[in-house]
Amino acid sequence: MAVLAREFELVDEPAGVDGLLTTPRDRVDAALLDLARPRVVANFAVGYDNVDLEAATARGVVVTNTPDVLTRATAELTIALMLALLRRIAEGDRLVRAGKPWRIAPTFMLGRGLDGLTLGIVGFGRIGREVARLAEAHGMRVLATRATPLDELLAEADVVTFHVPLNAETRHLVDPRRLKAGAVLVNTSRGPVVDEAALVAALRDGHLAGAALDVFEHEPEIHPGLLELENVVLTPHVGSATHKAREAMGMLCVEALRQALVEGRVPVNSLNPEAWRR
Repeated sequence: MAVLAREFELVDEPAGVDGLLTTPRDRVDAALLDLARPRVVANFAVGYDNVDLEAATARGVVVTNTPDVLTRATAELTIALMLALLRRIAEGDRLVRAGKPWRIAPTFMLGRGLDGLTLGIVGFGRIGREVARLAEAHGMRVLATRATPLDELLAEADVVTFHVPLNAETRHLVDPRRLKAGAVLVNTSRGPVVDEAALVAALRDGHLAGAALDVFEHEPEIHPGLLELENVVLTPHVGSATHKAREAMGMLCVEALRQALVEGRVPVNSLNPEAWRR
């Protein structure tokens, strides 16, 4: 039994493998599937926009993901990004490290707390619901697209956070200027959900008060305008990067490969169980 793990670059001629373990940066398309000819692809992520699911199904390749185990970690990072942005934590860290003079004063480094702000959650799946729970614990009023029309949510929310999968409908989902003036935008879902050029323009002219991003439209490249702005917090796609979450994600991938290749059955977290062929 041959199992190929893709990390950073594809090994030469991965033909005739039984299983592929892939990460979000790996593009699993028809060409790779035809070359490798796996029976199962275990994707090390809950999102699977990097996998051509239709092509996999047509070739009888079962694809799995890693739901649930990264929900808390990603939701925690979302709240952390809000706090880092609104309390100007990253900005203050840069100031101190640069050795610039500073002193305590009544108006020095003023920011905003979460208590009393309205949070708009676009996408109310597992992660969105956990973000809502944590936000309410911080005193935020929560609106979510499950119950609130998107236009109404964008008009009322002080903070808008995205928790949607990437697909044709969610690419550049919301024009940043649809958010109310002075709002801030947070994205821990997938980079192309937000048009980075439009976001930079809305930040530069003051329509938005700030942005916090863990994912980027052309990852790992980042729009240079984002790097120039003080009211932006950036992290390198680390939403699930806790020891506990990443270990659990890895074990789900291993379990999926074991169920398919050793036990000869459809893995539990299959995205296309109809593709299974004994």
